[in-house]
Amino acid sequence: MVVCGRSWPLNPGRYRAFTTSWSTHPVNALTRSAAIARIRTFAFAGIEAVPVEVQVQITGGMPAFLVVGLADKAVGEARDRVRAALAAMGLSLPPKRVLINLAPADLQKEGSHFDLPIALCVLAAMDVLPRDEIGGYAALGELALDGSLHKVTGVLPAAIGASALELGLICPASQGGEAAWGPGASPCWPRPICSP
Repeated sequence: MVVCGRSWPLNPGRYRAFTTSWSTHPVNALTRSAAIARIRTFAFAGIEAVPVEVQVQITGGMPAFLVVGLADKAVGEARDRVRAALAAMGLSLPPKRVLINLAPADLQKEGSHFDLPIALCVLAAMDVLPRDEIGGYAALGELALDGSLHKVTGVLPAAIGASALELGLICPASQGGEAAWGPGASPCWPRPICSP
């Protein structure tokens, strides 16, 4: 193939995905699912906890940190708190496009309790945390700039919701007693995110 006066060799194996179904091609199905880290959290409608899936994908392209999925101002500001917490750990975001999706997209997401699940999911997407293990948890907590966790509202409804979904709950240590009131709850609370 000649493009702009230069000859480029064609590698037919490289383009095989275009001749077969994307989702059934074994290599593409594996890399597509492996590229996304997921964890659960909750949005609140009154006292009801509505499950939200946080998905993080890190891809090539212009460096950016994007949050999509009908997030309010506090959720959008999570990008700066997550960057600061990662810096406190001695890590930095890769110079790539970091896309955070809060699903379902049509549900309004409000509050700073999305900080912790976003940070954990970003760490999993960076292969710092195991992706398969964080998938068994729901998380909520507000990050401080030094990586410590602040109290958030809604821990008890989140514990009840996590129990209903058969998930563990990751929350600030100061709210572990509240989370333990959830039926069948198995809460855990991390040290500050920047602790060794």
